[in-house]
Amino acid sequence: MIQLQTPFIMPPLKLGYSDGSGRVTDRHHAFYRARSAALGAVTLEPLFMDPGLRELPTQLGIATEEHVAGLRGLVNMIHARGAKVIAHLNHPGRMANPKLPGNYHLSSTDAACENGGALPKRMDRADMDSVIALHVTAAEQAQRAGFDMIELQFGHGYLLAQFLSPAVNDREDAYGGSFKQRARFPLEVFRAVAAAIDIPINVRVSGEEMIPGGIVIEETIRLVAALKELGAQAVHVSAGSVCSTPPWFFQHMFVPKGKTWEFAAEIRRRVALPTIFVGRIHSAEDIERVRSKYGAEYIAVGRALVADPHFIAKYLGRETGSVRPCLACSEGCLGGVRSGHGLGCVVNPLVGTEHAAPAPADTPLHCAVVGGGIAGMEAARTLRRRGHDVTLYEKQELGGQFNAAWYPPKKQSLKELVDYYIRELDDLAVRVEKKECTLEDLRAQRYDAVLLATGAVPVIPPIEGLKEYDIAADLIRGPLPADENVVVIGGGLIGIETANALAELGNMVTVVELLDEVAGDMEMIERKLTLKNLAERKARILTATRVARVDGRSVILEGSRPGAEPDVRVLADIDRIVIAAGMKSETRLYDTLKEEFPVHLIGDASAVGNAQHAIRQGYEAASAIAKGVR
Repeated sequence: MIQLQTPFIMPPLKLGYSDGSGRVTDRHHAFYRARSAALGAVTLEPLFMDPGLRELPTQLGIATEEHVAGLRGLVNMIHARGAKVIAHLNHPGRMANPKLPGNYHLSSTDAACENGGALPKRMDRADMDSVIALHVTAAEQAQRAGFDMIELQFGHGYLLAQFLSPAVNDREDAYGGSFKQRARFPLEVFRAVAAAIDIPINVRVSGEEMIPGGIVIEETIRLVAALKELGAQAVHVSAGSVCSTPPWFFQHMFVPKGKTWEFAAEIRRRVALPTIFVGRIHSAEDIERVRSKYGAEYIAVGRALVADPHFIAKYLGRETGSVRPCLACSEGCLGGVRSGHGLGCVVNPLVGTEHAAPAPADTPLHCAVVGGGIAGMEAARTLRRRGHDVTLYEKQELGGQFNAAWYPPKKQSLKELVDYYIRELDDLAVRVEKKECTLEDLRAQRYDAVLLATGAVPVIPPIEGLKEYDIAADLIRGPLPADENVVVIGGGLIGIETANALAELGNMVTVVELLDEVAGDMEMIERKLTLKNLAERKARILTATRVARVDGRSVILEGSRPGAEPDVRVLADIDRIVIAAGMKSETRLYDTLKEEFPVHLIGDASAVGNAQHAIRQGYEAASAIAKGVR
């Protein structure tokens, strides 16, 4: 293994910051510059070796001389920060993006991924030779660009894993069947790359694919032992498959933490090869645990560095302050990449725009933030860091409506965000007034600017006979009922999360949704797993349906499609009705203030959205407050 200034490595995070050409941009420089100083090594995002093998339209490439020139400049910048740089080479095989024109798809099989995708060509010898040549050329390009190490992707359901996996490789020739034969082509790739370059190679593997009949730890140990004999310098141990088990691939909050650490420790014990541990290492406590219990010598930290670029520097004592927590939600990072905006972050509004961070204020102003939800707390924090004098008003508890977010099953990590903001407000000496802010308060203090983060209130649909009901965002905070017959009106994120929590306690749950689908505002992985859980618990989901009226313990339903004949159904013996029909902005205070004060609406008070929207609005409004605001 190459000598590193610290044992911390950034793994290959997909950024999507290129312009469609595969070239390095200023956003790449800003992102890696903000995170590399305390690291031993930085692995750049997966580099496409051929424009026809892209996972993202805005992926970085290593296919042309123009790519190499840009990569050389990026490598030099990271070197100047003290970190080594690793080139991650990955052939996606059948996982190349089917929506990108010009992409082609090869695999050990001619079957598509069971989660969807293009039908691949079953590779013949000529295809294998072409893939080997691509790896060799890309590795040579990386060496010329100044990279210190190559990482070859042998896991996560990509091409080489498609040969290794008994669940995917259905060949009947010399490259299928036994482990030795399934490993033949991946080892050919490694040998060819090792013969072509002088810099060391490590390999990334899935300890297990976490699917029936897939790669298991015993075969991974055999693979790593074979790679060690061929000269591999280290192994980077993860889990899952992007095709079949994306929650494990992304280390989502819905999968247990620590399984990848167990795999890495077993491989290190059995093979005695330098091993990189990875997988939701998000706190100082995680680092200490993975070192003390599992003997980790090298530690890969990815999304925790997205949330807080200074996480490792703070751990090492080089910087002070609270760590902005990664929530393992995948919403901002995965969602931003998929949407084409590039990597973002729910909790860190600067991700992707680090080069545009606000400067300290020229003249400190006297500012009020009304509302202590996450938009208001982010605004207060940013204002104070810029040097303004800040008072935050909150009539109930800090965190606002986000305090309900961590009550659904497997979402407890979300509480860390509110805890972080409370620490930040305390450390920054933001005055917090635990009271309802009135016009008289604002007049008496003569504020230069007022930021209103008054949130939103539930929409109560005008349903005939609806008298007794629970509000989902309140009910979810418990105690929840058990063994009841419950109707949830509204199938968005809040409604589905509430339904899921109720179903887990043995309630008979029916979700009624006006639209043709439910959970459209949910993060992709969470949506799939939550709907699967509801189906397993026999919850009913009725789409294109509305509640026409309530008659005692009966709920009368009709089809909601315009022009269609009413399809009337009756749900009888209902014990509880839960309202999750959406939210509307609370702007009454704004309407009162706007003629007297410079007022800025932020968060849900401006437009109802998700946590990422609220935090970004709070940050952007606070960043824009400047001299002359009146």
